[in-house]
Amino acid sequence: MFLDIPQTIQARMHYLEKLNEQQKRNGVSPRLRLRQIPPETGKFLAVLAATAPEGIYLEIGTSAGYSALWLALACRMLGRKLVTFEILEEKVRLAEETFSVANVEDIVELVRGDGRDYIQNYKNISFCFLDAEKKIYLECYEKIIPNMTTGGLLVADNVISHEEVLKAMVERVLHDERVDALVVPVGNGELVCRKL
Repeated sequence: MFLDIPQTIQARMHYLEKLNEQQKRNGVSPRLRLRQIPPETGKFLAVLAATAPEGIYLEIGTSAGYSALWLALACRMLGRKLVTFEILEEKVRLAEETFSVANVEDIVELVRGDGRDYIQNYKNISFCFLDAEKKIYLECYEKIIPNMTTGGLLVADNVISHEEVLKAMVERVLHDERVDALVVPVGNGELVCRKL
C-alpha cells in the first residue's frame, strides 16, 4: 500500500499536511482548523483497515479528507468503499475537492451531515474510524457496535491527547464485553476495538 501510493493521493496528502501546519501556526480557531491525524496514524489506520473483515467501512468526521485518503488505500486494495460523514459545510467543500483531485471518488462516498443520524442505516460495519467532536464519541460508539460484524474494528482518535474529556468513554469501552479493546500510543492516541 505505502510503496505505490498514487501521485494524485500523495500530492493531496502533502498539500493538506502543509495547510494543517499553516493553520496551527496562524492560530486558526479549533472549530475551523483541519485538526487532522499525523501521517503515522494514517499508516496505522490503513494497515488496520486492510485487515478488517468484509463489510461496510465508515468514518465519522471527514474534515478535509486526509484520513479518508489513507483509508482509501486499503479500500482500493480490497475492492471496498468508504462512507465518510462531515457536518461542517466549509469542510465538506474542502473534502469534495480532496476526493476529486486525489481521484478517489469511486472509493469514497462523502455524506453531508451528522453521522449519528445515519449510523443506524448501516449494518455489517467492518471498520469505523471515529474522529469527530469528542463529546459525541460515546454516543457514536453505542450506535456503531451493535451494527458491527464479528471481527470488525472501531478506532477512536485522540484518546491520549484528550484523555480527560474521553476518560469515561474509554473506561466504558475497555470494560465492554462486546469488544476487545486497548489504547495504542500512536499519534494522539488511538482506542482500537475489535467486535467479538
